Amino acid sequence: MARRGYPPEFRRRVIDLVEGGRKVAEVAVELEVSEQTIYTWRRQARIDAGLEAGVATSELAELTAAKQRIRELETELAIHRRATELLKEKTGPKGRTRRSIAAEGLPVEVACRVLGVSVSGYYEWLNRAPSARALRHAWLTELIIRVHSESRGIYGVRRVHAELTLGLGLSVGRQAVELLMRRASLQGLSGRPRYRRVPNVATADDRVQRQFDRKGRDQLWVTDITEHPTREGKVYCAVVLDTFSRRVVGWSIDGHQTAALVTNALGMAIDQRRPADGATVIHSDQGTQFTSWTFTQIESFWSRMQVELLDRQRWKTRVELANAIFEYLEIFHNRRRRHSSLGMASPIEYELRHAS
Repeated sequence: MARRGYPPEFRRRVIDLVEGGRKVAEVAVELEVSEQTIYTWRRQARIDAGLEAGVATSELAELTAAKQRIRELETELAIHRRATELLKEKTGPKGRTRRSIAAEGLPVEVACRVLGVSVSGYYEWLNRAPSARALRHAWLTELIIRVHSESRGIYGVRRVHAELTLGLGLSVGRQAVELLMRRASLQGLSGRPRYRRVPNVATADDRVQRQFDRKGRDQLWVTDITEHPTREGKVYCAVVLDTFSRRVVGWSIDGHQTAALVTNALGMAIDQRRPADGATVIHSDQGTQFTSWTFTQIESFWSRMQVELLDRQRWKTRVELANAIFEYLEIFHNRRRRHSSLGMASPIEYELRHAS
């Protein structure tokens, strides 16, 4: 087995042998030391004696010690910076901070010294069985990640909390959900860009006087068209929305803006809902006489769809986008998405609650 190091006295005696006339190759074989090592020792000895130019052994020792101290300071600085980042993230008590730092490869002893805790205390905490609170938080975090993923990354704290309490029947506070989502680096989508209006669509009279709230289903439908680009060209979508439940009761998707786009959406709504004659008002907020879009449910719907679906990627084909819109309307929006205006229920769930 090769030796890890040679004491100074040993090196001096080897050099004495060589300087006394012994061949380097012979000494190397007898002492099981490489020839290159012996030549290096001899050259360093000549430098120390002032016979050759170079850095003396004493200076090398000081330089090595200085480099070691620099590495230690850099490590301590890295620990300080990482601890500050973790504390800013509000990840929890010092123990969790120490575990995170140790998991990142920083020395445990140095980390404990910098953070002002004992090494023995750290290892005692590390080997301690997790508390009931820690186990519950781990379990809740798994559920939160699943809920967030199933919402396509759309849900923020409010809707994740609603899904846990209303959908899964759990007892958990909103602040706890906020804390665990922050630790898991989860957040919902935000922002409401104005959607792309389609110009030159026929205008209907305003029979609702900008009052869109209704007490029952199929009393008021609002309809509108939007467009979105793909690499092949634009995709147009018309929807019919029941203002009572925010449910999309009719829709039509096409690559061209035609009259059939609107009539197909209305035809689907009528076939699915079968409203009584004269019971339903159909409102279309189009044309130049209606320039304020702030309070219309259809504008809010399009804005959500643009943030939650349309603007999240670049669409290659019309078919790809059309299928995504269909899935968003029928599966996500109508059946899963929790709406704050509906008491955090989905449109279909809301209608079932208020079925007469």
